[in-house]
Amino acid sequence: QLQLIESGGRSVQAGGSLRVSCVASGRTFSRQNFGWFRRAPGKDREFVAAIQFNGRTFYTDSVKGRFTISKDNANYTIYLQMNDLQPEDTAVYYCAAGGWITKASYTSWGQGTQVTVSA
Repeated sequence: QLQLIESGGRSVQAGGSLRVSCVASGRTFSRQNFGWFRRAPGKDREFVAAIQFNGRTFYTDSVKGRFTISKDNANYTIYLQMNDLQPEDTAVYYCAAGGWITKASYTSWGQGTQVTVSA
C-alpha cells in the first residue's frame, strides 16, 4: 500500500480555480492507478476523476470540462486542477491509489483536504 498525503484545499469564490495535490510514498508510483474522490456535507464519498498508470483519464459527468487529473511520476504527485468551481463542489477531496473508478476497488487513501466554494 501507498501512503498518500493531500494538500492545497482552501476557500475560493464561485468561478475560481484551485489545484489540489497528493504526494505518494513508495517505489511503485509509476505502475499505479490513482483517483480523486470527494465527500460533500451529509453525502457519501463519490468518484470525481481517475488516471491510469499509462495516463488514461476518466471523469464523472459533473466535472467534465472543468477538472483535470494529472500525475508527475518524477515527483510522485497526483494533481486535480479544478476550474470554474461552484458551491456544489464544496467537499473534502480524497486521493486514492490501487483501483479504478469504483470506491471499493482502491486500496490506499489519504486523509483528505477541504475545498470550500462560496457563492
